[in-house]
Amino acid sequence: MDRISLIEENLFSYRERLKQHELYNSLENISDVRIFMEQHVFAVWDFMSLLKGLQRELTCVSLPWIPVLNTKTARFINEIVLEEETDVNELGAPKSHFEMYIDAMKQTGAEISQILSLISKVYDGKPVEEIVNELSITPETKDFVLFTFEVIKTKEPHIIAASFTFGREDVIPDMFLEIVKNTEEKDNVDYSKLTYYLKRHIELDGDEHGPLSLQMIAELCGDNDQKWQDVLYYAKLSLEKRIGLWNGVNSLIKEKNKVH
Repeated sequence: MDRISLIEENLFSYRERLKQHELYNSLENISDVRIFMEQHVFAVWDFMSLLKGLQRELTCVSLPWIPVLNTKTARFINEIVLEEETDVNELGAPKSHFEMYIDAMKQTGAEISQILSLISKVYDGKPVEEIVNELSITPETKDFVLFTFEVIKTKEPHIIAASFTFGREDVIPDMFLEIVKNTEEKDNVDYSKLTYYLKRHIELDGDEHGPLSLQMIAELCGDNDQKWQDVLYYAKLSLEKRIGLWNGVNSLIKEKNKVH
């Protein structure tokens, strides 16, 4: 069995916990989806920081420019950056996936004040840890984001790549698309931006970014046993944090349904 297959075998139980998570049964209508998006947007945002952390470590982003040690991994990450940071939306306008998500939140009526507050304070130069701890989001969402920045601070490409590749299990898109479609038909509303975002994500993750990320892991670890052990360790931790994030969202939805 190759190393990647061994990693995936070791992560199987974590992925099953995600796949069978109670959250998916709790999502019944667009109101539930809004609650989900208001927390998940932080994972969409810090994913971009993971990505840029990899670009910083694997390509030359300083002056004067010098050739990188591994042009293969540099190309991998630059290809992913191109589509995550400057993809095109449903109107053909260049936008990052984060910005597309914000647009989808606006269209569905989800609250964006907390994520906009974070972005504003980042612009002002305030430390991420302070900003996150001040936000009105679930403790699990805070924990998820803070862990992401702990990973980035290691400045170890294989560790950042582990969280990036194995720790970002996406929502079940078919179920989301079904809720959105049903709501559009029933209430005569337009949620085209969320539909586009979900479909684009399925397309890129399955066909391009997933395979590229696995190749990147193999390239970064080579025959180094310690690096492969690190990858497994951080992949498990990242999935645990994702499960925690889902737990927090699920609790919010349950609370909302109790009130109503």
